[in-house]
Amino acid sequence: MGREFPLPDQTRVFVVANQKGGVGKTTTTVNVAAGLALYGAKILVIDLDPQGNASTALGIDHAEGTPGVYEAVIEGEALDNLIQPCAEHPGIQVIPATIDLAGAEIELVSVVARESRLKNVLDAYLAKTEAAGEKYDYVFIDCPPSLGLLTVNALTAAREVLVPIQSEYYALEGLSQLLRHIDMVKSHLNPGLDVSTILLTMYDARTKLAGEVAAEVRGHFKDAVLRTAVPRSVRISEAPSHGQTVLAYDPASAGALSYLEASREIAMRNNA
Repeated sequence: MGREFPLPDQTRVFVVANQKGGVGKTTTTVNVAAGLALYGAKILVIDLDPQGNASTALGIDHAEGTPGVYEAVIEGEALDNLIQPCAEHPGIQVIPATIDLAGAEIELVSVVARESRLKNVLDAYLAKTEAAGEKYDYVFIDCPPSLGLLTVNALTAAREVLVPIQSEYYALEGLSQLLRHIDMVKSHLNPGLDVSTILLTMYDARTKLAGEVAAEVRGHFKDAVLRTAVPRSVRISEAPSHGQTVLAYDPASAGALSYLEASREIAMRNNA
């Protein structure tokens, strides 16, 4: 497609977080990454959800026993040994999640510096790739729908938070809890963390409620909210069952075009 915007000078590390399930965290992670990759960005996706949905959507093998995030967080394995390339989107590399990660929350409780395990391996890898002239432009960490130790690891490792918010009545419930959690991580573990990006998902412009939720979110978060809202779309729901992002599955669909525009907005807000 050609590059239509500048790439960041420094690697932008996003955590995609919202403890409410079903708001489009994984869908947002893989499709924003795919959108940026189409414009020439080099991207690392870290799947931190034991369900491994981001790995599935990017066509990455994550069967039980596959080396992935578990080995990095629990065993301190270097990320070089865990990366898999995404065939559909050549600019994306993935650290997969397997079901082994389901027990990581319990195992982390007794580990030294348990909140910084992901940060340590990620920082070391990013420094190594930059020194070799192979810098990543973006890192996206897909979180599980909880505020446990895996999410704390992601928030500690990241520099920016991308929060997908469903355009429905319960969307703002629990958001204050997420923000309190982020503030706590900022106070004790990661002072530079910034809630830089809010994306409205599952938006139905035909309903009054969606407009009210959008207005409330924009009123509270101001410029952090992207102008683009991602509509409800059957194509977005179908894509993962084919092991694809919606940008690969149906690039002309409304959902694909919305994520492409959201990717462009994020890129133009160069926070590096």
